[in-house]
Amino acid sequence: MKSTNYFFVVVLTFLGWCISFQAQADTRVLKFHSGLAQTRPEAQYIEEFATLVNEKSNGSLQVDVYHSGSLGLKEADMLRIMKGGMVDLALMYGEYYKRDAPALASVYAQGAITKAEQHLALLPTLRSIYRDAYAKWDIHTVGGVVAPVFDVGLHCKAPVNSLAELKDKKVRVWSGHLVDTFKKLGISAQVIGQNDMYLALQTGVVDCAYYLSTVAKTVSLQEVTKYESYLHPWAASPWMFGVSDRTWKSLTADQQKALTDAGEEIWKKTKLLAVDPQREAAAREERKSLGITVLEPFSEKDVQTFVDAAMSAWKDMAEASGPEGMKYYETVSTLAKEQQK
Repeated sequence: MKSTNYFFVVVLTFLGWCISFQAQADTRVLKFHSGLAQTRPEAQYIEEFATLVNEKSNGSLQVDVYHSGSLGLKEADMLRIMKGGMVDLALMYGEYYKRDAPALASVYAQGAITKAEQHLALLPTLRSIYRDAYAKWDIHTVGGVVAPVFDVGLHCKAPVNSLAELKDKKVRVWSGHLVDTFKKLGISAQVIGQNDMYLALQTGVVDCAYYLSTVAKTVSLQEVTKYESYLHPWAASPWMFGVSDRTWKSLTADQQKALTDAGEEIWKKTKLLAVDPQREAAAREERKSLGITVLEPFSEKDVQTFVDAAMSAWKDMAEASGPEGMKYYETVSTLAKEQQK
């Protein structure tokens, strides 16, 4: 009797192993490239997307996320890489692809919004533009991450809260469009990468940093600048979840639905969190506690002057990129101007 029971235990254990091995064999593993550091707030939503895909596909799909470009892929090459099906999924950000799709850099620009809520009204148009643009590169989009609308301010070593006071200052910015914007205002600006910004301020290469005030602490700006003044809300292009068409077409209808539903869930969740005055106020108080003197914001007149220059520089950039860039500019800027009224 004991030997019979033992036999059944062995058989059941063996069957369990077989079922487990089969389940693993039936799971399709998809590689997801992300150029963002895992410490960035957006990264947690990519991981959440991966979890949702696994759940919604009943375990038939497993998304392995490779943060910080750990697959060795360069952002500038992602359109070509995705078109060739060299990776299954990627976090897509239009401004990175200026070489292969220069018009995408003209879709959205700083100065497009003067109030955080205006960004939400532009999202459907931005999403539609990116969806159609990526489709031309055989990339299927399934939702994505709506970036938080952070405060953008000037972080300086001396008190500055007007364009007039910036005239004799050297300013760090993050894009050529912003260099052109400040040039139109008679202000010297240069592009300096985030990783080099601290040293540039410390050594006097620049006097001020135009930066996302909400996350200034993460790059220790309070150690090299003591004054901050708010200028405008961040006009952040959304991060889209792109799936290579080669991968997409190889999936079952249920698996495609799992990816679509998971991406849409993350999009809706992050959209609800994008505009948060309490988050911005709390971050502002934290910066004060770190020793930052938060000055009065730039005046409405200065903000409008900056916006006018930014819109003009945006148009110049779009014209230089060609007819498609101008089409994007006209579509988004017209809507943005309506929101600013």
